[in-house]
Amino acid sequence: MTERADGPAGSPAAGGTAGDTADGARRGAAPGWRRHLAVRGGDWAFAILGLPVALLGGLCAIAVLYAGVLLSLTVVGLPFVVLALLGVRRLGAPQRWLVERLLGERIEPPAPLPRPAGALARGRAVLTDPVAWRVLLHLVLRLPLGVLGFAAAVLLPLGGGWLVGFPLWIRLLEPGPRTTGWPEFVAVPLGLVLLASAPGAVRALSGVNRRLARVLLGPVRTQQRVRQLENARTGLIAANTDRLRGLERDLHDGTQARLVALAITLALAEDALGPVGPPAPDRAPGPETSADTARLRALVTRARGQTDDTIAELRLLTRGIHPVTPEGGLGEALPGLTVTCPVPVDIRMDLRQRPEPAIEQAVYYCVAELLTNIAKHSGARSAELAVRAADGRVRVLVRDDGRGGAAPGGGSGLAGLAERLAAVDGVLRVDSPPGGPTTVTAELPAAL
Repeated sequence: MTERADGPAGSPAAGGTAGDTADGARRGAAPGWRRHLAVRGGDWAFAILGLPVALLGGLCAIAVLYAGVLLSLTVVGLPFVVLALLGVRRLGAPQRWLVERLLGERIEPPAPLPRPAGALARGRAVLTDPVAWRVLLHLVLRLPLGVLGFAAAVLLPLGGGWLVGFPLWIRLLEPGPRTTGWPEFVAVPLGLVLLASAPGAVRALSGVNRRLARVLLGPVRTQQRVRQLENARTGLIAANTDRLRGLERDLHDGTQARLVALAITLALAEDALGPVGPPAPDRAPGPETSADTARLRALVTRARGQTDDTIAELRLLTRGIHPVTPEGGLGEALPGLTVTCPVPVDIRMDLRQRPEPAIEQAVYYCVAELLTNIAKHSGARSAELAVRAADGRVRVLVRDDGRGGAAPGGGSGLAGLAERLAAVDGVLRVDSPPGGPTTVTAELPAAL
């Protein structure tokens, strides 16, 4: 009887063999080789097709730098550099498209170039544009990377294949008996090494090109931060708008409905007490009963009046929380403001497009605040309101024939109104000379 030694799974004592162990090692190593040899088709295409693009872009960038340096001392130097940078900035779009289509790297486009008023200001904006200079640097760096990528994708495999077949080429070129020398022994291993290194080189250069495009072709870090903050602000404004809409709906459908029911109950109680007058002939209440009934009737009447006042205030409150309904928009909300203004207001509206709810809220509060200022502080006899929403912009103009002298920060609420508009990228302009008239203009985007 023989004893069976216990051992770990896979060991000879457990029934495994050395061959099994070697097979397991090969199976474990195979995924690593596959990962080394696995290269996306887009990486090969980018390495091959990217060479002419890199040559053209690199030569263009070098020509711009060379000509810009030579012409910098002449009159046409700066205008040439400005035009060249404008062209270079446009070259970033096809570069981003090529990286996205072949390398699978999505590059966010940078912010558009600002267009200030005046030729000198526009030229200064182009010369100080970081996006154009970063694209120019990308074109310069892409030139050697394009050459290296083409060499890794084409020259390495061709060279490796030629070296692997070197002994055969020698036999074909020099027929007859020939001794095998060291070139034959070195050529085959070296060719295999070149063939095996080609995929890794293509993959490494593709990673470098991705990182280079991500850093130089995307928006500047400050622009990315601004975009993130704008997205966060848009989300917060939308969430607050929805929350206010829900609060208005709860107050209107819940609290206000219960107060109306309470007012109806008080009215029924007042009717049940009967009209004020002498008691009926069949009833002879004493003086205490008549006094209690009169006191009760007075209390019910007072409670009913307070309830009516509370309902009216609650309606004003809900209208202030969410004044612009999604169905009506500014076309229905703004005329209601002009009707309640004690100063006659001539209103003109050109609403070719519907702004976002947050913009509608800002416009409504802006008009409400300006009409309130006219009624309280201007002493005007008439006013004018013009609202235009078209081509992605909303423009509000409020003019009155009052005494003038209004200015932000003067206690008229214009400073707070300017801050409210600035929260949605709006601008407030006030033209109010002493003696009037006063013209206030607000410009906002139709969408955040």
